[in-house]
Amino acid sequence: MAAEFLFYHLTDTPLERTLPDLLERSLARGWKVCVRGGHADGLSRIDGLLWSYRDDSFLPHGATGGPHDSDQPILLCTSGNGNQADVLMLVDGARADPSDAEGFQRICLLFNGYEDQALSDARVDWKSVSDAGLTAVYWAREDGRWIEKARSA
Repeated sequence: MAAEFLFYHLTDTPLERTLPDLLERSLARGWKVCVRGGHADGLSRIDGLLWSYRDDSFLPHGATGGPHDSDQPILLCTSGNGNQADVLMLVDGARADPSDAEGFQRICLLFNGYEDQALSDARVDWKSVSDAGLTAVYWAREDGRWIEKARSA
């Protein structure tokens, strides 16, 4: 079964708040997650965030290239799926690619709604996913909740 692509348009809630929430929900479902960034610098920032986003908790994770990549519940990377994750989260310029659909249950693209390039890239990726006959779902926040705004056929 091919993955469903979920496009999260970040406007009132930044990546630093949205990503930990989505990661917690994924782990609660028993899923492993691969967080794929567009560049290593951004992943270093996310690494620090996952250790300190809340005073009373952290999200167990590791950066790719370690001896225990396959055991990590959350693996930070710029390519691949070293922990055989169920969910792929694309951040900081990582792009949605229809060829990833067979390797995951869900693929989430989190993009900054205030960056013109991020919006343009998300539109191109939506078209690419839709043209490949895969399900794409567009989510935006309203009144503090995620609302489904569009779904491809």
